[in-house]
Amino acid sequence: MKTKFNKIFEPITIGRMTIKNRTSMAPMGLVCYSDANGGFNDEAQNYYIERAKGGVGLIVTGICCVNYDELPEQALPCPTHNPLMFCKSTAQMVEKIHAHDAKIFLQLTGGLGRSAMPAFIKKAVAPSENSNRFDPSISHREMTKEEIEKLIQDFIQSAAIAQKSGFDGVEIHAVHEGYLLDQFALSIFNKRTDEYGGDLHGRLKVATDIVKGIKAVCGADFPVSLRFSVKSFMKGIRQGALPGEEFIEVGKDYDEGIESAKILVDAGYDILNVDAGTYDSWYWNHPPMYFEKGMYREFGRIVKKAVDVPVILAGRMDDPEIAIDALNGCCDIVSYGRPLLADAHLVNKIKTNNLEDIRPCLSCHDGCMGRIAHGLPLSCAVNPACGREVKYGLTPAAEKKNILIVGGGVAGLESARVCAARGHKVELVEASGQLGGNIIPGGVPDFKEDDHALIKWYENQLAKLGVAVKKNTKVDRAYIENSDADAVITATGSKPIKPNFGDKNHICTANDVLNGECEFGEKIAVVGGGLVGCETALWLAQKGKNVCIVEMMPDIAGGPHGIPFMNYDMLKDLLAANDNIDVYCNTKLMQVNDNSVILEDENGTKEVEVDTVITAIGYRSENTLQKELQDIAIPVYNIGDSREVKNIMNAIWDAYEVAKNI
Repeated sequence: MKTKFNKIFEPITIGRMTIKNRTSMAPMGLVCYSDANGGFNDEAQNYYIERAKGGVGLIVTGICCVNYDELPEQALPCPTHNPLMFCKSTAQMVEKIHAHDAKIFLQLTGGLGRSAMPAFIKKAVAPSENSNRFDPSISHREMTKEEIEKLIQDFIQSAAIAQKSGFDGVEIHAVHEGYLLDQFALSIFNKRTDEYGGDLHGRLKVATDIVKGIKAVCGADFPVSLRFSVKSFMKGIRQGALPGEEFIEVGKDYDEGIESAKILVDAGYDILNVDAGTYDSWYWNHPPMYFEKGMYREFGRIVKKAVDVPVILAGRMDDPEIAIDALNGCCDIVSYGRPLLADAHLVNKIKTNNLEDIRPCLSCHDGCMGRIAHGLPLSCAVNPACGREVKYGLTPAAEKKNILIVGGGVAGLESARVCAARGHKVELVEASGQLGGNIIPGGVPDFKEDDHALIKWYENQLAKLGVAVKKNTKVDRAYIENSDADAVITATGSKPIKPNFGDKNHICTANDVLNGECEFGEKIAVVGGGLVGCETALWLAQKGKNVCIVEMMPDIAGGPHGIPFMNYDMLKDLLAANDNIDVYCNTKLMQVNDNSVILEDENGTKEVEVDTVITAIGYRSENTLQKELQDIAIPVYNIGDSREVKNIMNAIWDAYEVAKNI
């Protein structure tokens, strides 16, 4: 079938290896996906095989240790831990991936150095003495020359094991994101005076010695890719720079990035997998929804002009129109990371022009990096089966039932989809005139457009599955008793908490404002600095309004552990950089007057002029119906916010678990 996306499906040759199309699966962490021998466990194997089935041309695995010197055993797979068993565990996976005409590279890491999250540190080392990225009280000592030489040999041995296991190539991780090899490359972290420090050639010597050694052992035709960040976007240690911000780069700037790319390619790297950022500007490497889509294209274009090897590029490439644009001068292969977690068959759906069937990634990080940060296996907020495709996939229902679902938020929509996919007859009833629940207002800001795309995807899937959807219909006990339902799922959601601040000023909830049900003025106080309050404030400031956020806790959005760190870090920086926003933490709203509010902190009280007060202090479960049905004669399942107020991921995962077992 010919479509405007045909260029994505043209083959590309790298040396003697041909990839069937211009798509790649981006490398993402393999925490908790190793077996006892340092190989790939069954979940990891099925995870990659499913993406090969979905049409991707090249899979680059998540990071695998070249040794367990720095990281705890089994934290990640490791070829050198037990080479024989590693080959056994991966060779069968590689064979199955090849059967689907896909190629696979093993990504190899030398470790995290000073960028390691404290829970993952076994041996705190770095190119030179440095403090830890996340906990400055932890000091990382300088690696010895013997340790560096062993690290290089472990990379070479790991590549040889990968080749023996049938992998089509390896990717070296990385002069990228501020990992250990990138710390060697950056003068701000590398103060060595031996051959592994000094000028750029010296700081890149570890990376160049690795590729030279691999080529010597595995042959010149064995492809070696490099994960490569062309610019660091660092204002300082632990200080990232926002898109468009004017700042002095203290890490790697464009000139040094271009020169580095030339040195690395001259050393033997066959492919550069390009992005930007470091752990000190982490949101660049793991872009939240606040970035525009396709945000790495300029970096790919710069690198392609400098070198003559293929460039792989990711960076919110969900929209195939953006992918086509990127392939015209920015890269040779488009890489999908989180979008392939959300939908393993994304590539085939683009090829067959079934774009409406692609389940959208929300760029929320809750199911992927958010779980990795807590030592949990990577998955996906909108795709609960991700990473456990066989064990947690859907199976047909043994007994077909009539299922009545009350509530059309994401929990209700997911339960309807799953029940119908398993063969049940499903009716979904929504009290309002729209499906989507609280993500209708949540998706109003431009940077949350994928929330609305998710609702549209659900509507399309339910229509295809034959789910009967009733809107503007109130369900009570009598409605259920008069139905033919064999089971009921209540997914009635939650409502914003409305504090009593009196009748002064103009007071409304964030939901009301975002839904267009409440007018607002020019000077606004947002009471509550959680995620909803902060994103509402950012949206209002982008409209030119003057906004102050009032938060009782010491930090916004629950602090760095409240939401995934890269999202928190970028949101915090966006709020701080916006001249229209003031943030008051450790502050209470004491009084609302006609044209002002009185705030109190440890230094006393202050009056702030406002014409609108918007409350965003949380949600309360709406579970009245579920309580009314406790003694009804059929099974009743309560899911999502009506069971416990959390987030989109928890609502979808709740719904999936319940619906797959009815």
